[in-house]
Amino acid sequence: MQMKNALTVVAAVAAAMFAQATFAQASAPATRADVKAETKAAEKSGQLAPAGEASPKTATTKSTTPRADVKADTKAAEKSGQLAPAGEASPKTATTKSTKTRAERKAETRAAAKAKELPANGENATTPK
Repeated sequence: MQMKNALTVVAAVAAAMFAQATFAQASAPATRADVKAETKAAEKSGQLAPAGEASPKTATTKSTTPRADVKADTKAAEKSGQLAPAGEASPKTATTKSTKTRAERKAETRAAAKAKELPANGENATTPK
C-alpha cells in the first residue's frame, strides 16, 4: 500500500510541474512598453482613479465661458461689493463709510482719553468689565 501512495504522490508532483510550465508559457508577462501604452489609453479614456483616495470619479464639466469674460465678471462684482472678503467664509458684514472727518475722530479720541474712557492696551472696547 505504501508503494501505491508513493506512486500517486510522484504522479501528482509530476503533473503539477508540467501544468505549471504550460501555464507560465501561455501568459507571458507584459513588457514595460505594453503597460505604459495601456496606462496612457486608460488615462485618455478617463478610466484611471484620481491619485489619493480610491473614490469614484466625480462628474466634472468644463466651463464654456472664456477666461476673459470670467475675469471681467469678477472685476465687476468686486466694484459693486458683491464679493466675499478673502479668508473667512463668513457672510459679509455691512460696512458704512464714516461721516466724520479725521480731525473730528482725533478730537473724540483725545476727549475719551482725558475722561479715561479708553480701554486698556490689548483689550477690546466691547469686552464686558
